[in-house]
Amino acid sequence: MPRLNVIVASTRPGRVGRRIGDWFTAAAVRHGAFDEVRLVDLAEVGLPFHDEPHHPSEGIYLHEHTRSWSATTAAADAFVLVMPEYNYGFSAPLKNAIDYLYDEWRHKPVGFVSYGMTSGGLRAVQMIKQVVTTLNMVPVNEAVTIFLRQALDDAGELRPDPGRDEAADLMLDQLARLAVALAPLRAVAA
Repeated sequence: MPRLNVIVASTRPGRVGRRIGDWFTAAAVRHGAFDEVRLVDLAEVGLPFHDEPHHPSEGIYLHEHTRSWSATTAAADAFVLVMPEYNYGFSAPLKNAIDYLYDEWRHKPVGFVSYGMTSGGLRAVQMIKQVVTTLNMVPVNEAVTIFLRQALDDAGELRPDPGRDEAADLMLDQLARLAVALAPLRAVAA
């Protein structure tokens, strides 16, 4: 069975992204289509602004933080980006994390759990699709969109939502199928 990395893209103190990432990781484990589900929090990864002198497509990494990020990313067969919308776009830490690598992303499916106040992060997802497809990633159509004003209780915790759970399951179904279908391409590229 494939392996899934759930990447929390916000690094801002006080963010809700980690809580959403924890919810989605638990949903993915319950779903059962992935042999391993790993939560990867970019705040904990702590990548500096891209500092490798070689082009990522060369795979020559001088820094330990890049080698570690490469290993974490290469080990996954699929990704879910848990991402906020900032000023109609995606977060700088997410773009930075993506730009560190090249081959580690190729021929792998990616899903999106987006969140925000007005649009639920939909505009940010639309923008990041241009980036991930350039890396030969395959975005799935199903997604989880969280409108924070409706989704959070007074304590800032996610309210239970069967519709959100169903959306997660549909996305996970697609990710699992594509991870298996794209595996031969990853084997050829390796």
